[in-house]
Amino acid sequence: MELIKNFIIKFALVAIVVSAFSCKEENAFDANKGNETSSNEAHPKLILTAQGVKDIRAQLGNIPIFDNTLEKVKEEVDAEIALGIEVPIPLDYSGGYTHSRHKQNWFVMQKAGVLFQILDDEKYAKYVKDMLMQYEEMYKTLPLHPKTRSYARGKLFWQCLNDSNWLVYVSQAYDCIYNYLTEEERNKLETNLFRPFADHISVDSPQFYQRVHNHSTWGNAAVGMIGLVMDDQELIDRALYGIKGVNLDKNAKDDDGGFLNKDGKAGFLANIEEPFSPDGYYNEGPYYQRYAMYPFLIFAEGLHNVKPELKIFDYKEGVLLKSINALLNLSDADGDFFPLNDGQKGMSYYTDALVTAVDVSYHYGNQDPGLLSIAKLQDKVLLDDSGLAVALGIKNGEEKPFEKKSINLSDGPDGTQGGVGILRSEDLELVFKYAAQGSSHGHYDKLSYSLYDNGEEIIQDYGLARFVNIEQKGGGNYLKENNSWAKQTIAHNTVTQNETSHFGGKYEVGSLHHSDLNYFSSEHEKVQVASAIEKNAYPGTEMLRTMAIIKDEDFEKPYMLDIMKITSNKANQYDFPYYFMGQVLQTNFDYNTPETLKVLGNKNGYQHLYVEGSGKAASENSKLSWLNKGKFYSLTTVTNTNDDLLFTRIGANDPDFNLRREAALLLRRKNAMNTTFVSTIEAHGSYSPVTESAFNSNSNIEDLKVVLDTKDYTAVSITTVSGKTKLFITANTNALKEAKHTLNINDNNYQWTGSYYFK
Repeated sequence: MELIKNFIIKFALVAIVVSAFSCKEENAFDANKGNETSSNEAHPKLILTAQGVKDIRAQLGNIPIFDNTLEKVKEEVDAEIALGIEVPIPLDYSGGYTHSRHKQNWFVMQKAGVLFQILDDEKYAKYVKDMLMQYEEMYKTLPLHPKTRSYARGKLFWQCLNDSNWLVYVSQAYDCIYNYLTEEERNKLETNLFRPFADHISVDSPQFYQRVHNHSTWGNAAVGMIGLVMDDQELIDRALYGIKGVNLDKNAKDDDGGFLNKDGKAGFLANIEEPFSPDGYYNEGPYYQRYAMYPFLIFAEGLHNVKPELKIFDYKEGVLLKSINALLNLSDADGDFFPLNDGQKGMSYYTDALVTAVDVSYHYGNQDPGLLSIAKLQDKVLLDDSGLAVALGIKNGEEKPFEKKSINLSDGPDGTQGGVGILRSEDLELVFKYAAQGSSHGHYDKLSYSLYDNGEEIIQDYGLARFVNIEQKGGGNYLKENNSWAKQTIAHNTVTQNETSHFGGKYEVGSLHHSDLNYFSSEHEKVQVASAIEKNAYPGTEMLRTMAIIKDEDFEKPYMLDIMKITSNKANQYDFPYYFMGQVLQTNFDYNTPETLKVLGNKNGYQHLYVEGSGKAASENSKLSWLNKGKFYSLTTVTNTNDDLLFTRIGANDPDFNLRREAALLLRRKNAMNTTFVSTIEAHGSYSPVTESAFNSNSNIEDLKVVLDTKDYTAVSITTVSGKTKLFITANTNALKEAKHTLNINDNNYQWTGSYYFK
């Protein structure tokens, strides 16, 4: 903490001198312009503000999490300064040396600019200035990037997306050293670097800029932020509303293989209106919401500070701040985001983008004390006004736990395009996806789910097939297996009909449709239910899935109940996989293991599955028990003796080992027209390798039975090993909370009000 002590002593002396001259900060004199500047022209003004700098300096040494963050940032930037400036000629894809060097430069410049303001040390401003001048000298004659794979090539980077990343961060650095530079130096940078840079991202690359997508959000923020610093209204308007009169190629695709939006909607405001639902769910999924939140929030913060009349944080009923709460709820017990659609596992709210999200939400929202507990876990804050607010809140002991409860998040700009339901009970978390396609990052997995136990996957969603920023794996780009495997329906825990993916695996078709909510109920602690219907994945077939987490005193832990009701106009083959994580312990059915592995199919993801075992269901209930990370799990599923049970493993037709070698149990039902899949998954017991003792390693379910299955109702009985039976009834049609139901099952009358019955 020596730097903070030295700064406080230094600044106290400066304050004495300043007070002697009665200098007023509000009317700071700009020596370059020769007159007094207005508060709107004062710098910094974008993210870190002039008033914020004063407030931070007054608190230094007294705000531990801020002080510690400042110390670490100073060490990092000082080390970079010692190494010297390097601005190489661009050559590489993501993960390559020149790509990584320019990426590191944008981070370091932004941090050095902040250090200049907070510590009032000229060496940081000089470092930023010298590096920017090297970029100015290079950019004047820089051609398009030599790598030609991108649909929108940048100049510093192989794609305009990364060029936009650079400008978003560098805009903040420029704002911090703006008054350090002479007018001549500013004109040089703005004329030869910043305006041409902004023009290339936008005017020169409409296929990148003119759409609704996370790529374009970065582009909008980049153009808008440099416009705010330079007080360039043309750039600000271009950022907010897009470029007028631009037509895109109808057949254009982006780097991820998705078709570009061609409906004329573009600009930052359109990127708020279209992808976010009123609940704050982002249609591409949490992985890309996390990526997009930084430009969304950092540009919004700049607009709030420089253009407060726009009231950006109130736009679309405050959806940007709502989206942070939604995103935090889309994480497991460890803070890892659920890998819906294209999502890399392990991405979590510890990423810097979420430090920004938490701090901005706290400062500009309602100062939710639950956010302070997450900030405390992140163990760092932004070195700006919002980071100071969080640091003071933590210092004053105001934090409370951030409670993740069951939540239903609607999808679509009006909240009418399906959604994602998350059911939580004790350590169990069930993620039920009934959303829209999710733009080019969407997967063909209607009514799919994943299941977690205290942050550990029990039933997994595969996520994406990509090694982000690892040059050896396709330059860090999406791999072909993302389309051939990860996006296909069979890669998910839902029904595949006739070995064909939902919507035939066609983006144009999938984008037209979404699932619909039947009901969501989380009011009662003991039973929480999500139910949705899909009518378009397969023409002539409807799928209604009802998933519940039940907390029953006769069970050690809550368990999951899953009812998938299929109605079709013809006989089909249905494949229903369970992508379990762990080691098989026991089954109640016999199976054969082949000497030579064969592939399950030849397309739609089936070509990537080896068959490691095959058998037939031997009874009305088929069971699988497995062990994962010291805990036992049991699947019980209703079967008939014609059902096939296949153990599969991912990895066939994968010569470059791009896919993880993970297992599934696949239930195959042939020549069935209307059918219902019913299963339970129990979490139970534990195993200690230290004491070598197993506790409660067996399933508690003796019998699982469908006792009624009609158009209007499905009823399932669950009998424990001790002989106790419970009945769950779900309303398939009239599922309103106020609906009254009367039903006779096996000469017993049942009456209830609401969407379901359990007793």
